[in-house]
Amino acid sequence: MHRAGTTAATIPVEVASWVTKFVGGDGSGRRVMDEPLTPGATVRSVLESLSARFPELQRALWHGKELGEHIEVLVNDAVLGVEHTLDSPLRPGDQITLLAQFMGGE
Repeated sequence: MHRAGTTAATIPVEVASWVTKFVGGDGSGRRVMDEPLTPGATVRSVLESLSARFPELQRALWHGKELGEHIEVLVNDAVLGVEHTLDSPLRPGDQITLLAQFMGGE
């Protein structure tokens, strides 16, 4: 018997604007995918799991083992590197957002 509420925990990964093209969208709006929250999950492991299913996202998101420069990653609405890193553990209630990085100087 399968009861509601007994499903495994997930982390919502929201993909916005032109980045949606890499996950089957039309390059506008937003798409949210619920990724499994496994024991020991990190920002990196969730993004690797998601991008493994979408080869175009894999190419756009990663530069070797590190993130490329064209997609901004937010964890709980904070830019990666402020409160979280790729290797930060994730907990139930956390969320990841992938946004188009706007061009500009650093």
